[in-house]
Amino acid sequence: MQNSNFRPSIDQIITAIRPFPVYPKSFRWDGDALFFMGGREAEKALFIVSRQASSGENFAGEVVPFSSAGAALYLKTCRLTPENGCALRSTFPNLTPVPLGISASVGFGDRLGLATPGHVMAAAGTGIAPIFAQQSIREMNRTHRTPRQVLDDATWGAFQGGWLEAVGADADHIKTIQDADLCALEGFSFFTVDPGGKIDQYARNATQGYLRMQIPSLPWSEMETTQFNIEKMYLDQRVRLASLELHINAERLFRFLVMYTAALVQVKKIYRHLVGKLGEGRFDFEISIDETETPTSPLDHFLLACELRRMGVRWTSLAPRFSGRFEKGVDYIGNLAGLAVELRQHAEIARQLGPYKISLHSGSDKFSIYPVAAEILGNLFHLKTAGTSYLEALRTVAHTNPRLFRQILVFSLGQYGTDRSSYHVSAETSRVPAVSDLIDEDLPGLLDNFDIRQILHVTFGSVLSIQEGSGRPDLGDLLKGELGKNETQYYEQLRNHFMRHLEPFLRGGALSK
Repeated sequence: MQNSNFRPSIDQIITAIRPFPVYPKSFRWDGDALFFMGGREAEKALFIVSRQASSGENFAGEVVPFSSAGAALYLKTCRLTPENGCALRSTFPNLTPVPLGISASVGFGDRLGLATPGHVMAAAGTGIAPIFAQQSIREMNRTHRTPRQVLDDATWGAFQGGWLEAVGADADHIKTIQDADLCALEGFSFFTVDPGGKIDQYARNATQGYLRMQIPSLPWSEMETTQFNIEKMYLDQRVRLASLELHINAERLFRFLVMYTAALVQVKKIYRHLVGKLGEGRFDFEISIDETETPTSPLDHFLLACELRRMGVRWTSLAPRFSGRFEKGVDYIGNLAGLAVELRQHAEIARQLGPYKISLHSGSDKFSIYPVAAEILGNLFHLKTAGTSYLEALRTVAHTNPRLFRQILVFSLGQYGTDRSSYHVSAETSRVPAVSDLIDEDLPGLLDNFDIRQILHVTFGSVLSIQEGSGRPDLGDLLKGELGKNETQYYEQLRNHFMRHLEPFLRGGALSK
């Protein structure tokens, strides 16, 4: 809060401490102390101005006296260290991640740690709850970042951009208790558990004979029930929803059990561990079953939710696997009318057994589905994006430094054959035009090319990794340096790009801008 005894105006303070630039949106008061961000690129710092030399004592930094409008003041300069990031979250509690519940929400993945001010510009005034710190352990390993770095980068970016509302922090695609612990320790508030490796994909098309043979050996004790009780609970039941009826016969029930029992056990274990560590209701919990070979049927969704609820698991959102292809960095590939039917069915189950949100994974750049999703899901959605902010960074560099963009593109083309193995993508290097034939003015438009967009998307880890002895320049540092010099353009690029994502949900009437 602003203290009336603090006489110098913000403009007078800025005049007194020039020549370094400041970020006006970051100005915030804590008692008599004024906090703000200033500097550029690697020289960014947190500044605290106060009448008292002791103000901001929980921040590490250098204090020097100065005067403004005849007032004796002190300026404390604090580096953007993890310790100061923690102190900032303590001083301004809205920057500390909290559970967002079933409010409409969006995850802004940021592989570079530079995009949050642009994300703030897009989220401001929409009513959609943001998660600025979102990254999977897999992505952290590829970008050589830690959970603390992901959280701190988002904290500083949100403060710089003037964000004053609540935030979440998503430990994305968690597969083990150890990974959950790494992120819980740093204050993440949203845990996306991915049990895909425990789903028996073979069972989807297996014979009834195979399924009946597997049933007795399922981990019934870990499921805290018996085969008899499960059959008694579900067999020959009919579930009526608004647009469909589910009939649970023996074939469908056994197929579900063989496919999903190990996954259910994994989800339960991670959930209970987090409850023991953080407390029930103190975190958002998402279940991700989207990275499977076949779509999630309504019956599988229903049974999955029923069984998790029986075991005491409470979740905020669930990501089914839809038909069609949600490939990285490009629009939805598939039958939009059929997808609408599936969305409606999953939404009905989520409302009946929750309510909880339907989460759209690989959700960036799926512009054709947003109006459909907004109409069907209303507020009960979570839109998860990741690599699109990196792609918009490359679009910015294509404008500002064509030579560097060419280097990154050529390197990415060479890495794509290796890096594509862990992604569901269909881009082919054979369809990419010769880079040498393109003039500089053509380069930004390449970010709208299907193949190039996917190739750049999935090779981010190689670009951002330092490979000693590789004989190539450190493209990651060059990329970050170029964005630092042109951050205003990058932020505007992000704002415009993400408003294309969010506006259909605003137009849908469920949210007000």
